[in-house]
Amino acid sequence: MKFASLVLLPTLAIPLLLPSAALAGDGWESIGTGMAAGASGIAVLSRDDGIVDTLVLRDNKKPAENRAVRVRLNHGQVSKIDPIVWPGELPVDLEAAESVPGKAGEFIALASNGKGFHIELNSRRLKVLRTFQVPKGDPEDNYESFALKKMNGRLLAVWADRGQAARPATLYSAEFSVSKLSFKKPKSIPFRVPYPVADVRHASDIEITADDRVLVSAASDPGDDGPFDSAVYDAGVLRSDGAIALSPVPVKIGDFPGHKIEAMTCVSRSCGSLLYGTDDEAAGGRLRIATRNTPEDQ
Repeated sequence: MKFASLVLLPTLAIPLLLPSAALAGDGWESIGTGMAAGASGIAVLSRDDGIVDTLVLRDNKKPAENRAVRVRLNHGQVSKIDPIVWPGELPVDLEAAESVPGKAGEFIALASNGKGFHIELNSRRLKVLRTFQVPKGDPEDNYESFALKKMNGRLLAVWADRGQAARPATLYSAEFSVSKLSFKKPKSIPFRVPYPVADVRHASDIEITADDRVLVSAASDPGDDGPFDSAVYDAGVLRSDGAIALSPVPVKIGDFPGHKIEAMTCVSRSCGSLLYGTDDEAAGGRLRIATRNTPEDQ
């Protein structure tokens, strides 16, 4: 999100994200192999007694390639993968998925060129309700994230250009109307991570927690065969006026070597649990649940 002004807050001590104890091995669950099987966006459809159903988007570009799947995780392990047919004109390079607050079964999907899709999902039937475009940013912008947060009766949208190496990411935020698919004037601010350090995309996805913390994933992508590396940070806080107040130094809350995280979403209401998705290019896509110990989740 780009903000008109930058507000720095003291770095807050927050719990670290730890691999869920219920997961076997390294905790990563395959959702397919090969270049077309990655996860570039993810949203939770339902959660009940250890069963999590999710919508996973894929950043595919060719006509015959799948754009979305419905994935079920049973206590952290993938137990079912169902392809979803995208009707009509196929989107190119989908990079983010976000549930619409207060609208069950409705989501926002965003492509790398800033084209947004308001979609409805009923079981495996997907319907594109309308499309839109995020406000114009820098000509070099390449978007990989989109998040929504209801605050004080207003719906705020947060999205980001991913940045690349020496070029920082740009975080944008603005009030957003789902009924009109329109934005008020966005704020923006540059953001970069200290790690990874090579071939880094400083913002590969964004999530807003229940307590308004702005979580940002970053990934190293040297090419189709890697090696990849990812880290997740608490970058600051989303304020009720729509501005992002960055911490002086982003707080790293997770290291994920060997994988390129391009998707993340809160699983529990408090965001004590997060679900990560990777696009490991030739090695395919994987999901992993991680937990952060908060009083509500204990």
